[in-house]
Amino acid sequence: MKITQFKTKASEDARLGMLNNDVIVDITDIAATTKDFIAKGAAAIHAAKNATATTAYALDAVEYLPAVTPGKVIAIGRNYYDHAIEGGSEPPSSPLIFTKFTNAVNAHNAKVTLHSISEKIDFEAELAVVIGKRATKVSEADALDYVFGYSCLNDVSARDLQFADGQWVRGKGLDGFCPIGPFVVTKDEVADPQALKIEGILNGETMQSSNTDKMIFKIAYLIHYITQAITLEPGDVIATGTPEGVGVFRTPPVLLKDGDVFDVVIENVGTLHNTFVNA
Repeated sequence: MKITQFKTKASEDARLGMLNNDVIVDITDIAATTKDFIAKGAAAIHAAKNATATTAYALDAVEYLPAVTPGKVIAIGRNYYDHAIEGGSEPPSSPLIFTKFTNAVNAHNAKVTLHSISEKIDFEAELAVVIGKRATKVSEADALDYVFGYSCLNDVSARDLQFADGQWVRGKGLDGFCPIGPFVVTKDEVADPQALKIEGILNGETMQSSNTDKMIFKIAYLIHYITQAITLEPGDVIATGTPEGVGVFRTPPVLLKDGDVFDVVIENVGTLHNTFVNA
């Protein structure tokens, strides 16, 4: 099942939708938001699977909202070996954790502002894990039981701020710097989240091409590790890291500019599409 949050051209009210073939079926009567849907658990999934499509919209007839509005985004740095090496760093011995605040959360098809505070804004294609139930001190063996689903995420990064500050929160946390979507795909539709092709495509050119099997720390371990210290709530998101090919470490660097289009493409999960515009 693929669900998302959206608005229609006729109303500013946020709606919840489910992808059915090539249309989005309105299921707001089942749950108002993705987090509400997650909280209702199996009952909501059963109701959605048996829903009669009374109102449906073409994919290009809606304005997408973030596929989920998380309480928090926990992000993982340098979680692909080749990405750590391309940046001149040794692969970490334990997960490198930072956060992206909710002001950064953005949507599929949204325009992302290239804030004038930075001159070096970069892209990062990532697999997002959406948490399905409250998780604290979870064992690695049980960790995937706490997953609701998966989505595409772009960990947009202001590299000059990131590197100058000595920590990553400001450089990673600018307004709009965390597009998520277009859908959250329930975990039953992803047979193995550690075997997904992941690509980052800039203006039609493939910049990043890898597989989630190359993560240093796998999803189950990340959930286990995080929840020893930080409780994860339903709807929270883990951004699992980006593979090699980001712009700042290329020769010459390839940094985002006005009018650039970047797609995050993940096998069995979807394509997240954004255009970047000057402030």
